[in-house]
Amino acid sequence: MRTIKKIHAAVYSPIADLVTYRALPTASVEYIDPFLFLNHHGPQVYPARNSGLPFGPHPHRGMETVTFILKGDIAHKDSSGHESVIKAGGVQWMRAGRGLIHAEVSSDEFKRDGGDLEILQLWVNLPARLKMADPYYIGKQQQDIPVLQFDEGKVTVNLITGEWKDVKGAFESSTGIFLSTINLKAGAELEVAIPEAHNIFFYVISGEINVNGATVRSLNLAEFNHDNDLLKMSVNIDSILLLGHAMPFNEPVVSQGPFVMNTEQEIMDAYQDYRTGKFGSWKH
Repeated sequence: MRTIKKIHAAVYSPIADLVTYRALPTASVEYIDPFLFLNHHGPQVYPARNSGLPFGPHPHRGMETVTFILKGDIAHKDSSGHESVIKAGGVQWMRAGRGLIHAEVSSDEFKRDGGDLEILQLWVNLPARLKMADPYYIGKQQQDIPVLQFDEGKVTVNLITGEWKDVKGAFESSTGIFLSTINLKAGAELEVAIPEAHNIFFYVISGEINVNGATVRSLNLAEFNHDNDLLKMSVNIDSILLLGHAMPFNEPVVSQGPFVMNTEQEIMDAYQDYRTGKFGSWKH
């Protein structure tokens, strides 16, 4: 079985009144190539007549955002003309590529009525060959995401990208990244074979998971060595896991604010292009 290199605790890092735990980057782990950043918002309950999520218009270049709506909703809008409201169980995939402006706020309904909210946002790097590709956005609701079940229904896999048992994920990754969320009921067991050369992204959203002889608790990220291809999991309490894996790009990563490029000059160019309107215009 693969051995665990280190377990990294997410850092409490609230944004205004939004409960937030940052799993990447922290003082103990910068990134797990090509997985760059993970914010875990909530869980929390918003009252009626709330202000919703605080992520108004802001730019991105050079990476992709994958947003998992576990509870609540997100109203997305971007400078390429895309708009959607994705509800609980759904996922948003946005490739920033050469640059765009987007906002992620709560729907008018959620701001009016309030309710439970829990959201994960993962940033995935783009290789140099795709950093200036055209941006795009796809949002899919819960019913559009393939589901697989194992261990007599005690394990439910929501397949976001990649393949599992000849089932294809809801989204196509241009870089071959695998992503899933996995719900494990108490007493569940699961074995997963992952290519030894791949980096694994293993974040426990809730509960605790015994994997390859170690216990990974909620709000913790497990970093694995490259010494086998097998993960063996079991749980004693209901748990939810974000599991991803990919070949590392092994390219320089230079990030500043919302931009992720390969060189400092490319970061400067990104700011200049944003200031001169090359990311598109924002229409309220």
